[in-house]
Amino acid sequence: MKLIVGLGNPGDKYAHTRHNVGFDVIDYLADVLRIDLNQSKFKGIYGTGIINGEKVFLLKPLTYMNLSGESVKPLLDYFQIDIEDLVVVYDDLDLPVGKIRLRQKGSHGGHNGIRSLIAHFGTSEFKRIRVGVDRPQPGESVANYVLGTYRSDEKADIQTAIEQSAKACEAWLSEDFLKVMNKFN
Repeated sequence: MKLIVGLGNPGDKYAHTRHNVGFDVIDYLADVLRIDLNQSKFKGIYGTGIINGEKVFLLKPLTYMNLSGESVKPLLDYFQIDIEDLVVVYDDLDLPVGKIRLRQKGSHGGHNGIRSLIAHFGTSEFKRIRVGVDRPQPGESVANYVLGTYRSDEKADIQTAIEQSAKACEAWLSEDFLKVMNKFN
């Protein structure tokens, strides 16, 4: 079994904001893999499918970003999914809009969703896909920036990043993550 989690905040107010790019990747991937996100449990919405003979879960935690671990950890535990079989997709201020970076482990880097996951898992050793959203302009608050929508000149780049992230997730379902990293980084 494998679990792909996209981080974001619930509600229409946050839809398609920079902080919700993880949700956008899960929605795109759900369409590609034909997995309905139709189950509401574990403080999130998720769906399952069989890909290459293996059960795959797609999850969007509905806990708000800072409490993401309250959704992901119970699902991992209930279905006995090994942390080695988890990938988390989320926004990253340190990458330009449209760029993605795959990592096998790392710190929270100031990201509160990742901080919550590390606290609940007791380890920072889990796979992740960071999707670049760039930094705000000087004087602009980080909170307002990440909860804001993309400028019109960023929309094509972020759509490419969403598609590339989904392709990387899909590749991971049949390839070693290190090979996927080498292909997409």
